[in-house]
Amino acid sequence: MLIADDLDKLLNILPDFIYQPLKNHPKRKLLLEVVIDLGRKPEARFPNGPEYLSNRTISWQDLDCCIKRVGNFSGDNRSGIERTLHRISSIKNRNGNIIGLTCRVGRAVFGTISIIRDLLDKNQSLLLLGKPGVGKTTAIREIARILADEMEKRVVIIDTSNEIAGDGDIPHPAIGRARRMQVARPELQHRVMIEAVENHMPEVIIIDEIGTELEALAARTIAERGVQLVGTAHGNYLASLIKNPTLSDLIGGIQYVTLGDDEAKRRGSQKSIMERKAIPAFQVAIEMHERNNWVVHEKLDEAVDQILQGIDVIIQRRQLNLSGIVHIKCEHLKFNDFASNINSSVNLKQRNVKQNNVIKALNHTSIFLSKDEKLRSTIQSKDRYNGEAQGENDLRYSKYHMQSMCLYPYCINLQQVEAVINTLQLPIVLTKDILQSDVILALRSNVKQNTKLRQIAKSRKMTIYTIHNVTVPHITRALRQILNIYKVSYLSWNQLCINKKSLEIEALEEARIAIEKIVIGKKQSIELMPRIANLRKFQHELINSYNLRSRSFGEEPNRRLRIYPM
Repeated sequence: MLIADDLDKLLNILPDFIYQPLKNHPKRKLLLEVVIDLGRKPEARFPNGPEYLSNRTISWQDLDCCIKRVGNFSGDNRSGIERTLHRISSIKNRNGNIIGLTCRVGRAVFGTISIIRDLLDKNQSLLLLGKPGVGKTTAIREIARILADEMEKRVVIIDTSNEIAGDGDIPHPAIGRARRMQVARPELQHRVMIEAVENHMPEVIIIDEIGTELEALAARTIAERGVQLVGTAHGNYLASLIKNPTLSDLIGGIQYVTLGDDEAKRRGSQKSIMERKAIPAFQVAIEMHERNNWVVHEKLDEAVDQILQGIDVIIQRRQLNLSGIVHIKCEHLKFNDFASNINSSVNLKQRNVKQNNVIKALNHTSIFLSKDEKLRSTIQSKDRYNGEAQGENDLRYSKYHMQSMCLYPYCINLQQVEAVINTLQLPIVLTKDILQSDVILALRSNVKQNTKLRQIAKSRKMTIYTIHNVTVPHITRALRQILNIYKVSYLSWNQLCINKKSLEIEALEEARIAIEKIVIGKKQSIELMPRIANLRKFQHELINSYNLRSRSFGEEPNRRLRIYPM
């Protein structure tokens, strides 16, 4: 990383007894800020802690010497040094006299956002969260430069305290070709944000320290006009932003919703729950825990919904090591503060089923395994079935090789549905939370009257299966229809593998994985590896048991099967 700090210009405004210790200090390049308080010893702050610079205490004359060398202090008690990124903040007494200064070092660090460089190519709005001093302003300064210079976008920076582009009328070179709009008074920042959109046709707007309700509302207005946003806000975690009533509008806003008695029982929750009101103004949220340790929420709307429901959130942690290599790993975070579930054990079981399915899908990285892996998988499958009776005609093949499906019953007796599932041994798990379900089963008359249910299903791309009456035959027929694409007609894997050679079992295993992962899972056709005629015959029989079509292509010995979805 290349660092430009203009540190000498900051040190030149300090009294000589403070300047000299810092001039040749061994940790000069790591200096964060210098604190000068009336009647106290001057203090320098470094990442590993503060230290005193002199035994001499600060007098009125020392403070006046510093104040005369900087510009005027604005309404937010901040000033700067022209053409630099340093910030001088003042502390005043009741009479308005300055009795303390915080001289903060501003640095342009080129390369600091390599950890999220790929996110800039997606043209999504980014919200950076973190405690003061973690590097939010440095990061958005570098983001502004990359968007303006490397990606050639029209970038406008709303620089309220002149901290992003420096003090003075000429912006600091660290922002590249980006343009800077200064704000006369901090309380007018939201007006300047709207003015930038209306007057200067930006493609990207950079905002530092969104802190008021009006600024959050202005950010939402800008997002609705199709302008990309990059902003920062104080808060260590996304959950802390949700709890902040002033800034919660940035992530869609939070509202209390009162459910009816039946709906509350169906969900297994309290009658009063919290939900997100609208689409967030930002699509991606980044938690900056340390300078090289960031947490990325690439789908902010889904992350907020999961936190409000108390569901474990799968986050993406990115770390940048000293050699410049970015390491990305997934972690589970628990958020129980917003959970409104009463029957936590049931919901926990359902969540575990969903998470296990996700982990299975992520871990399965290849359709075609090596021959040794296929054979080992087949042997494990045979061992699993050694204790079963060979003459049973059931759906055990589907049960063991298929992921469980989460079903949300709407206005249907749960006990009846559960009895049918247990009797038929279907791979279905009931859930009382529609957001955790894969499909919906409902009465046809109720679906016609419930527009919200149809909207939720449409937004989450879920299928609604309907029945005329809540009877066991109707429920059974609907559940069979839901699982029709997975249905294996009276097939037992144990019986299928009897008296089969290793090559025959390998060919069947290949066909099974291709069917379940590609043809059924992704609804795409797929070609199998070339096989001899008798092996293709076994594969044909297995494909027919799934009620799927297949054809042979090519010339011997490269003739192979192609499987088509339903």
